[in-house]
Amino acid sequence: MKLKHFIVIVFLLVIVGAIASCQSDEQLEFNRYYSAGRVVYQSHCQNCHGAQGEGLQGLIPPLTDSAYLKINKNILACSVNNGLKGKIIIKGREFDGTMPSNDLAPINLAMALTYVTNSFGNKLGVITSGQVEKDLSACK
Repeated sequence: MKLKHFIVIVFLLVIVGAIASCQSDEQLEFNRYYSAGRVVYQSHCQNCHGAQGEGLQGLIPPLTDSAYLKINKNILACSVNNGLKGKIIIKGREFDGTMPSNDLAPINLAMALTYVTNSFGNKLGVITSGQVEKDLSACK
């Protein structure tokens, strides 16, 4: 009986290993950024933007507008790292407040941005630390 259970467990492990090995390098990279980004989001962003990226009424903008994120993808790292002041319009609603700066390493910014831009109804792909470094060097 124990031998039968052992064989089933080994078989299942082989199947799981085969499935995991079928993922492309790009998918593996995305999965690493996304899962680590969730942790960064929870510790640095969720308190204001909410667990589901819903924001807070007219005070804190939601992160559920993929159009805004897509249009501003190259300045997101600057906004998160340096903070954001002034008016922005999300889904036709105006927000005029201040988001504090975050002193995150480029890899942590990339992970958080990958999580945000692929959660809450968004599907914008991976944002690498190299892209974040490039975007940060162009901050105004």
